[in-house]
Amino acid sequence: MNLERTPLLTDLYELTMLQTYYEHDMTGEAVFELFMRRTPRRGFFVAAGLQQALEWLEQLQFKPHELEWMQTCGFFSDAFVQRMANFRFTGHVSALPEGTVFFAEEPLVQIVAPLPEAQFIESRLMNILHYQTLIASKAARCQIAAGELPVIDFGMRRAHGGEAGTWAARACYIAGFSATATCLASARYDIPATGTMAHAFVLAHETETEAFERFARSHPNNVVLLIDTYDVERGARRVVELAKRLQPEGIEVQGVRIDSGDLVANATLTREILDAGGLTATRILVSGGLDENRIADLVAAGAPIDGVGVGSSVDTSADVPFLDSAYKLHQYQGKPRGKHAEGKTDLPGRKQIVRQFDAGGQLHRDVLCLANESVDGTPLLKPVMDEGQRLSGMENDQAAARQRCAQSLARLPASLRKLDDPGDHPVTLSEGLVGLRETLIARYRADNPSDN
Repeated sequence: MNLERTPLLTDLYELTMLQTYYEHDMTGEAVFELFMRRTPRRGFFVAAGLQQALEWLEQLQFKPHELEWMQTCGFFSDAFVQRMANFRFTGHVSALPEGTVFFAEEPLVQIVAPLPEAQFIESRLMNILHYQTLIASKAARCQIAAGELPVIDFGMRRAHGGEAGTWAARACYIAGFSATATCLASARYDIPATGTMAHAFVLAHETETEAFERFARSHPNNVVLLIDTYDVERGARRVVELAKRLQPEGIEVQGVRIDSGDLVANATLTREILDAGGLTATRILVSGGLDENRIADLVAAGAPIDGVGVGSSVDTSADVPFLDSAYKLHQYQGKPRGKHAEGKTDLPGRKQIVRQFDAGGQLHRDVLCLANESVDGTPLLKPVMDEGQRLSGMENDQAAARQRCAQSLARLPASLRKLDDPGDHPVTLSEGLVGLRETLIARYRADNPSDN
C-alpha cells in the first residue's frame, strides 16, 4: 500500500461522517479553510506542502483492497462502500503560494467542494500541509539567524520517518537552505546535495591522516574533511600537511567540518591554522545540535565560519513540535458557519487575505476580509485547482517558492524577524468579517437562551 496515495490514511470519523452525509443528501457546496492559530515563539509561518497536497487530491480514489477493508471493518453499509468506489475530489482550491509568509487565523488553503468531498480530505490535507509549513517556518528562522551564511539540511536520520525527512529537506530548501544531505530529496525535488564523511570513516582507519588522504583521492572534487574525531587542532594541522602533498596533483581541500566542542573557539583556531598553512580559501563548516539560536550566537561572536549544518532541531521543529492547525467549515449551501466554543472560536464565511505594504515596501498589515469585500492591497489566496484538476502554471517549482520566501522574509518588519518575543502579527479583521461573526454569535445566543 502506497502511504503517499492511499485514502485510508485518514481518521475514521471522516468516513463515518461521509456515510451519514450521503444518507441524508447533504452534498451541497461547502467552504472549508485550513489555518493556524496563534503559536508561542513564532511571529510568522511559511506556507509549504501545497504541491504534495494537490498531487494527492488529483489522484484520490479507493482501490479494491481499500474498499475491501471498508466492507469488512464493520462500520459501513454496503451502499456506502459501493458509492466510495467512484469517489473523487471534484472541488475548487485556493491557496497561499508556497514560500508565502502568513500569520495566525489566515487561511493557508481554502476548499470549495461538495460537503462530503471537502470533509473527507481534512486529515491527510492537514497532515501534508501542517508538517511542511511547520518545518519551513522553523527553517526560515535559521536562515534569518544565518544571514548570508549557507545553511544545509542534515536532519533526515532523526526525522519522524522517511516521508518526513524527505519533506523536511524540501521545506528547508523553500525557506532558504542551500542544500540537503538527503539523497532522495535531491533526486525527487532537484535540491543540491552535499555530504562527505562521518566520524566512523576516520575511526575505521589506522590514522586520521590515512583517512583524510584516502577520501581526498577517492573524491578529489569533494574534499571536505571532518577534523574533530580526536582533536580539532591536530586535525587542522594534518589537513594542511595533506594539502601540500595533494596540490602538485591538482587536488584541493575545499573545506573542513567541525561537529563538536566550542564551535567559536574551534573555528577560530582552525582558521588560524589553515591561513598560516596557505589554505585561505578552504571553508570551515560547523554542525552539531544547531538551531536558530545557536546560529545567531555563532554569528554574533564573529565565528570565522562559511556555512552551518542543521539537523534534528529543525527536522523535528524541536522547540515547537506542532502548530495549532485547524480545518473548519466556514460556509455551507451559501450560509456562513463558525465555531463558538470557548477558546477555539473561528472566523465564519469564505475569506480573502489582502496584504498592504508601507511606502518603503515593508509589510504594513494584512486585512482578513470576506471574499466579496473590496479592500485595497494585494490578494494572497490564489486559485490553484478547479474541478479536481491543478490549474495551468501550478508546476512543482521549488525555485519560485524559494524566491518568494526570501522576498517575503525581507519585507517583514524587524519586530517579526526577532527570534525571541516576536511582535504581534499585523492582521486586521475587516468590518464585514467582524460584523458577520457578531451576527452569528447573536443568532446563536438568541436560539439558545439557556446557554447565555
